[in-house]
Amino acid sequence: MVEILTSQVVSGLATGCVYALIALGFVLIFKATDVVNFAQGEFVMVSGFISYTLLIRFGIPYWLVLVLTIVVSGFMGVLLERVVVRPIMNAPIFSIVIATIGASIVLRSSAGILYGYDVLPLPTIFSKDPIRLGIVSFTAMDAGVIGFSLVIMAALYLFFKLTKTGTAMRATAQSQTAARLMGVSVPRIFSLTWAISAGIGGVAGVLIAPIIYLDPNLGFIGVKAFAGAILGGFGSIPGAIVGGMLLGILENLSGYFFNAGIKQVSTYILLILVLVVRPSGLFGAAPVRKV
Repeated sequence: MVEILTSQVVSGLATGCVYALIALGFVLIFKATDVVNFAQGEFVMVSGFISYTLLIRFGIPYWLVLVLTIVVSGFMGVLLERVVVRPIMNAPIFSIVIATIGASIVLRSSAGILYGYDVLPLPTIFSKDPIRLGIVSFTAMDAGVIGFSLVIMAALYLFFKLTKTGTAMRATAQSQTAARLMGVSVPRIFSLTWAISAGIGGVAGVLIAPIIYLDPNLGFIGVKAFAGAILGGFGSIPGAIVGGMLLGILENLSGYFFNAGIKQVSTYILLILVLVVRPSGLFGAAPVRKV
């Protein structure tokens, strides 16, 4: 029983790490621009199809496919920010939300037109054979997804902490006005933030598609990642990571011990329970109101 439990936790953590990466994309854009990008899940889906095209149809090596997918995804993020979001940045927030939802529908429909709605298997370099370490049993794919996700998270942390551009992005997230006064090009930071968020989506797409297969509806994984970001505290980068991981583990455990129906709703049950007790999320700061 303990062995089964630990293997389910490790498998859930692998999926949760991908949720955490997607949730990071939501949070980065929100912190820098105050925009919630509801096309973040579609970045994941489109990236999966990009990697499928490069890998299967053109026979490009896997690691080069990963790099090209991240680059193309980043460009797609910049394009969406420049064409769709930037022209309406001064519009009511509801208009921007509708614009990103519209972009997600366009991307999903375009993928369906180009690739159809059949499920496509995306190969992975990680083996699916089981590995046993004491009482813990997992696959090389689980270990690879977890390890690669943690490397991406660590790289992002070092980028924001140690580089001049990362500091400028953190300053913009704190106060756009103050960042402008210090000579930071805020529009450039906006574009860079969207590029990084879309690039993270590209990584998530390459990692998650071999686990749950690839079709135009893969973008709906963004809904679960968004729930993870809210669970951790929307606007908190550590919260996005922890929230995504928790949801992945809970989803896997509930699917094993109960059924597929419970697995689908367990994410939102946990979200509701946490928000009832702590409305700002696990790591979110409670809003300060002046009277």
